[in-house]
Amino acid sequence: MTSIERIGIVGAGAWGTALAAAAARAGRTVTLWAREDDVVASINGARENARFLPGIPLDDAITAHSDAAALGDAELILLATPAQHLRATAAEFSDHFNSAVPLVICAKGVELESGALMSEVVRDVTGDRPLAVLSGPTFAPEVARGLPSAVTLASEDHALGEAITAALGGPTFRPYLSDDLIGAQIGGALKNVMAIAAGIAIGRGLGENARAAIMTRGFAEMVRLALAKGARLETMAGLSGLGDLVLTCSSTQSRNFSLGVALGQGESLADILAARESVAEGVTSAPAVVALGKNLAIDLPIAEAVDAVLHQGADIGDTIAALLSRPFRPEF
Repeated sequence: MTSIERIGIVGAGAWGTALAAAAARAGRTVTLWAREDDVVASINGARENARFLPGIPLDDAITAHSDAAALGDAELILLATPAQHLRATAAEFSDHFNSAVPLVICAKGVELESGALMSEVVRDVTGDRPLAVLSGPTFAPEVARGLPSAVTLASEDHALGEAITAALGGPTFRPYLSDDLIGAQIGGALKNVMAIAAGIAIGRGLGENARAAIMTRGFAEMVRLALAKGARLETMAGLSGLGDLVLTCSSTQSRNFSLGVALGQGESLADILAARESVAEGVTSAPAVVALGKNLAIDLPIAEAVDAVLHQGADIGDTIAALLSRPFRPEF
């Protein structure tokens, strides 16, 4: 396909803004849609997203709008809204996009009500149109600042994947092509849940061995669910699987890990969420992932434990004790 010069991004949170910065750095013209008027004014006036990504200057090639019609001439659309809002957002915007314009899903999660992956949600709403998934180990502020990052770009159409790579890629933002849309999405959804578990372990003072165990056994859960959905093992060992898991479980920059740390230290979920502007996707993905696992008859003990703590009133100490008393079994 022809080169992509004009990019529209739906969602001006930290990640959408960081992607706008990466696209502008790659030489593209970027239109960033935000629902919040103060975000639009901040980006266009102060050249920063003071609400979601403060202190990072934004290129003049980025303009923000609250009118969906402003994305009408975009040659590529990135969907960077929270996972649980993606269905409504895609439905709201579908009439403003030419049916030939590719959509790139940049949200990570499983839909709570349906158990659907994000690609299934978008196809249900927008029909059979060009689609890709962008996922991988990225913290938004580092991408926005131009620090080196690598991601998985999954597209079943190789030519489309190459065109998107050329439009977004640069020396410090490096997309690696895949055709495994399912695998790219499973990794991005489960790593958030596992990061909450790892954070709880660190918050409770259980040590680095416990974190490593959660990451490794969490990866096993990720692989089991991915293979049951039809993904490939090598995708799970790549950037959107293992890479994202390692990053998200290893730093308090991670919203999900830091939430887990706070839970482990005794804070209530309601208080943690009330103090935050940003979304920790693992909170809503946990029950959706557990339900998906049950539908596929997949054992997900860590994900189930996180869901029990978050949404079923389970005591953290009792939940940890139950995990540690599970029968011994072969590793593989």
